[in-house]
Amino acid sequence: MEDKQIVERILAGETELYAVIVKEYQQIVANLTYKLCGNKLEVEEVTQQVFVELYTALPRFRFDSKLSSFIYRITVNVVCKMMNKAKRFISADEYEDRPETPSDDRNAEQQLIHQEQLVQLRTAIGHLKDEQRTALVLYSFEDFSYNQIAEVMQCSLSKVESLIFRAKKNLAKEMKQ
Repeated sequence: MEDKQIVERILAGETELYAVIVKEYQQIVANLTYKLCGNKLEVEEVTQQVFVELYTALPRFRFDSKLSSFIYRITVNVVCKMMNKAKRFISADEYEDRPETPSDDRNAEQQLIHQEQLVQLRTAIGHLKDEQRTALVLYSFEDFSYNQIAEVMQCSLSKVESLIFRAKKNLAKEMKQ
C-alpha cells in the first residue's frame, strides 16, 4: 500500500494504520535526529514528538510532496524547537559512544587518532547554527539533493547553497582550531 492510500485511510478513520507509518519511518527519524542532536535520550524523545506532531498534521498534508519529505520537515522543526528551547551547543560529550567497527587497515594508534577526529568533527558540527547543521547533515549524511533540502527546510535553493557553503567554511575553521 502506498503512503497516499495509508494517509487517506487514516484520515477516513482507520487510525490503527498509523502504526504502519511509524514502523516505516521510525528508524529514519531517529537516525536524522541523532545526526542533528547527538544524544540518545533526546533522540527517543524527539522521535516520539515527531510522530505525535505528524499525526496532528496529517490533515494538512496535501500530497504536494512525498510523505517522507513532510516527515523530514517535521523532524527538523521539532529538533530546532528543542535546540532553541535548550539554547545550547552540542558538545562531543553529548554524543553517545557508538561502537565503530575497527578497520582492518588501521593499527591501534591510527584507530585512536580516527576516534579523536570523529569527536572533533562532531563537536564542530554541534557548534554550527541550526540551519547550517540541518542543511549539512541532510546533504552530507542523508544524501539529499539541494532541491530536497530546500523542500524539507521550506526555503529557496540559493539559501540551501549558501547554508551548506557557510557550514563547510565554518566546519573547516573549527577543525583547524
